[in-house]
Amino acid sequence: MQFQQLQYFVAVAETRHFTRAADLVHVAQPSLSQQIKALERELGADLFLRARGNITLTDAGEALLPLARRILADADTARHEVQELAQLRSGRVRLGATPSVCTGLLPDVLRAFHDRYPGIRLLIEEGGSHDLVRELARGALDLALVVLPLPTPAPALTTVELLREDLVVVSSPDAPRPGGGRRTVRVADLEGERLVMFRHGYDLRELTVAACRAEGFEPDFAVEGGEMDAVLGFVRAGLGVAVVPRMVAARSGRGLRVTPLARPGLHRTIALAHRSDVAPPRAARELQRMLLER
Repeated sequence: MQFQQLQYFVAVAETRHFTRAADLVHVAQPSLSQQIKALERELGADLFLRARGNITLTDAGEALLPLARRILADADTARHEVQELAQLRSGRVRLGATPSVCTGLLPDVLRAFHDRYPGIRLLIEEGGSHDLVRELARGALDLALVVLPLPTPAPALTTVELLREDLVVVSSPDAPRPGGGRRTVRVADLEGERLVMFRHGYDLRELTVAACRAEGFEPDFAVEGGEMDAVLGFVRAGLGVAVVPRMVAARSGRGLRVTPLARPGLHRTIALAHRSDVAPPRAARELQRMLLER
């Protein structure tokens, strides 16, 4: 049974005339008649009672008609929905990002994407790079913004470097300046400071702790275990200092003093990742393009 045969059958059933039906579906009348006969052979039953000037449905034709109409309607709906998605009128993008990237980089890009494609749903999952890599691998995300180098080798992922961002030290304006009040501080100057530290698995925690150990000391934590918003809140309250991305510090508003790190400083590299074996959906590819061109 062919889709085209059902179209011809419904046209004859509605017009009760083979020639008018052929005109309706833009096909020659002999071709339409041949396809109807082929459909009847396939089904093993006559669909029409053919009398000169009088075409009526048989019992088999009456049974097939509502089913054929439903099949044609479902096909039209499927065509419409695929076209809508292809033209980025509907669909979704599942994007993973570290919390600091969500705070610093994403708001402006997502606003621009939503303004251009308001019918696309944006589903955001926050997590550390390790968790995001795992979610990408199992197909739960279309794209992820991760910190390089990845915590574990991920040969099934494709990564494209997006930006290299400086890290800075934030403190409360009511507390003494870190590093003895200098305009810039070194990582070594943090040895005498109490740090507000992120939870385990947080990329910034691993980077900061590794930098301190490279300078020969273990960092002293005043508070640990928070996400980005909590860490910034604790710093504002004067509980200690924290090392955060410059973009996050710039967006955090009043209540924080920002002190750059002296050269060579600390940096992190943000990359856009997706599975190598599966092409992201078109909506995800469009968001990927906007992120890379931002």
